[in-house]
Order: sequence, then structure tokens, then C-alpha cells
Amino acid sequence: MGLALGLIANPAPHQKRRTALAARRKDSSPRVLAILNGKGGVGKTTTAVNLAAILSESYSVLLVDADPQASANWWVSHNAQPMTFDITQETDATLLGKLKKVDDYSLIVVDMPPALTSAALAAVVPVADYILLPTPPAPMDLSALINTIKTAIAPAGMDYRVLFTKVDSRRLAEAAEAQETLNSLAIPVCETVIRTYKAHERAALEGVPITQWRGANVKEAKADYYRVAEEVQQDWSQS
Repeated sequence: MGLALGLIANPAPHQKRRTALAARRKDSSPRVLAILNGKGGVGKTTTAVNLAAILSESYSVLLVDADPQASANWWVSHNAQPMTFDITQETDATLLGKLKKVDDYSLIVVDMPPALTSAALAAVVPVADYILLPTPPAPMDLSALINTIKTAIAPAGMDYRVLFTKVDSRRLAEAAEAQETLNSLAIPVCETVIRTYKAHERAALEGVPITQWRGANVKEAKADYYRVAEEVQQDWSQS
């Protein structure tokens, strides 16, 4: 199959191939979940890797690193432990536009490049089933996010939801205020926020998702992403 040749011919050697669970969940075409924002440094790759790991408990997952910086690929490249999902890097817009033809997986998570005018964005958004937009709740980040939604997401008529990331546990009220702002603009936003913990940085440095990391605050850090996964899947069940 053409897309398989481009996308999954050379998965990282330490990646775990599909499990029996994955085979049971196989559909005629995969669901495509795109993780994107128009700017970098917002927790996009952290969200993509951690959701790929958590959702692989219920789906056969391929994580596609479509960002030329290859942050997701870097993340897992120095991990000796087997992942519960496959990963590949692919920036070719023609191939990215054919994600629905990759029939070896029931879910494809795409870590998008931080740009609103990229060919990858133009290729993936039309085939995505759901878009998650991570962003810190700071006013400047919120302004950039709203621009992303108006420019790239809303015109496409996609199901999407905003996820607040890098939230200081001592300033949860700021995140709640940002959620209210988006709700007033009729922009869907996750109830869950991703709190800032060193666990996320250290998991990335060790090349593991938060589900495999062991250390301080891992329980809380992991719980945040599990709640996000639940919210996303609840949206899917209603679509």
C-alpha cells in the first residue's frame, strides 16, 4: 500500500508492533487525531506522546511526527523500553493527506508542526477526525490560539477542543478564567488542565511517556492526561 511504504516502512527498531488488542480494534479506516498549535513550546509533543501511550491501551496507535524538528522522534529514540505504540516521522504533505489509507492501525495521532501555513497542516486538517489544541492559559498564548482556530480550524468544520497545558498548580484560577473566556466565544475547551510537573520534563529526557516514568508527582501528572483521554473519547462516542 502506497502510504504504508512512506509512513511505516521504517519504524524505530525499539518500537513494539501491534498487539492482539490492536487487532481487535481495527476499523476499515483509522481515526485521525491531530495535535496542533500555531506556535511551539506549548506542550504539543508532550500531549501527543502521552495520549498515544494512554490511548494505546484501547487502540492500535501510530504516532506520526509531522514536525520537522522531530521532537517526538527524539523523545523515543533514546528509550530502551518497548513502546505500546508505533512511531514514524513523516513531513511529506502528499503522504500525510493519505493517513486514512493506513489500515494497520485504528488510531493515528499526529504531532503537527507549529505553523499555520505549512503544507502538512493543509494536508492533515481535512482528513483529521478530531483536533486537540494544547496551549498555556497566558493571555498571549490564548490570543495566538484563538487566531489558530479562526484561521485553520473553524473554517474546516472539524471537531476540536482546546487543552490548557503548563498550568501552575498555584494559579488554577487563571486557567479557569481562560476556560470561561473560550466558553464565552463558543470555543470547546477541555475541563481537565495539564498541570506543570518536573515529571513531564524528566520523562521526556528518559525517552518514556508519563505512563512509564517513575518519580515524584508522576501519579498526578499521569492522572491529568488520563482525564484528557477520557474527555476526548467521550467526544468520539457522541460523534
